[in-house]
Formats: sequence, structure tokens, C-alpha cells
Amino acid sequence: MLVNARVTKNRLDASAVRAVLLCVLGVGAFVGIAAVTTTTVPIQDTQLVIVVAILTVVLAIFGIGFGVLRKSLPRLFYVVGAGMLFGFVATLAKVLIARVQTILQTGFHLVFADWLTVVCLVGLLAAALLGSYFVQTAYSTGSPSMVVAGLTVIDPMVGVTIGIVVLGEAADAPWWAAIVFALAGLVAVLGVYRLSRQSHGTRL
Repeated sequence: MLVNARVTKNRLDASAVRAVLLCVLGVGAFVGIAAVTTTTVPIQDTQLVIVVAILTVVLAIFGIGFGVLRKSLPRLFYVVGAGMLFGFVATLAKVLIARVQTILQTGFHLVFADWLTVVCLVGLLAAALLGSYFVQTAYSTGSPSMVVAGLTVIDPMVGVTIGIVVLGEAADAPWWAAIVFALAGLVAVLGVYRLSRQSHGTRL
């Protein structure tokens, strides 16, 4: 926001500063609580299939939406799409690292037999490519402030949510953690929404 204001020679008003603070505080609280209440657990094949299935649906929705409505899509579509896809990229990257380590420990002959690892790799590449295209498209349509804020909020929220809901990483978390997750997420999203309404170059 500061760099963009400097480049465009616009001063940040109080509402813009509040929007930035909401984004920072919201995503900071969300990720901070996740760091102290969740733990990495062994990932079962069934859980990984669910993650890949959800990613397939997300890719289909954003891919079809882009293919059909590309001329009328708002910048928010690209920001949300990129954030969600990069959230899956982070999750799959963590999964792939663990699975490759297992394969290396048990023998190279398992590399070609572990089809699920290959599917994960393909999904990761597809999500990374489409997400990168969405990011560049969003940047090309206006100020980077909204893009950076949206990615900063949506990416970790998607990754943490997958870890909690699908992978069971918050099975031992206290009851209040879910409330804090919800409130922090709402605060961060509100900050992004307010940024999108600013008139100093972040308008959709």
C-alpha cells in the first residue's frame, strides 16, 4: 500500500490504513492460532484423495468461469482464484515432500508405482500455473494493493482450513480455537473488502 501510494502520488487516508490493519491483524491472528493449536499428522491416502478431488472441482470452477466469462470478470475473481489455488499448492507441496521422503527411504522402485503422488504433482503444477496466470491478470488490471492483500489473506486461510477440516491437524485443538479462527478470518476478509472499495487505485 505504501509503495503503491508513493508511485501513484496518492496519500493514504484513514480508511485505507484501517483496512490494511484489519488484513494484517486478521491473518496474523488466524495463522498465529493455527501455529499453536494444530499439529502435523500422518496423511492417509483417503485424505489425500479428498484434497485432490476438491482441487479438481476448484480448478474446474475457475477454469470454466474464466473460459466463459473472461471478458466480464472483475479483478476480485482473479484474486480469490489465485489465493485459493495457491493455498492448495502449499498443502500439496507439504504432502509431496513427505511422500517423496517416504519413497526414498523405502526404495526408488516405488516412485512409478505411487500413482497418487504423481496425481498430486500434476494437481500442484496445474494449480500453480493457473494461479500464476490469475495473479498476473489481476496485477495488469490495476493497483497491486488489492492483489497483495487478497493473496496474503486467502492463501494461508485456504491452506490452514484444508489442514483442519480434511487432514485433521486440529483434532487436539481447544474449543475456543474454532471461534478465533472464524473471527480472525472475518476480520481479514473485511479488510480486503474495504481495500477493494478504496478510491486511491484499489477499486475493482
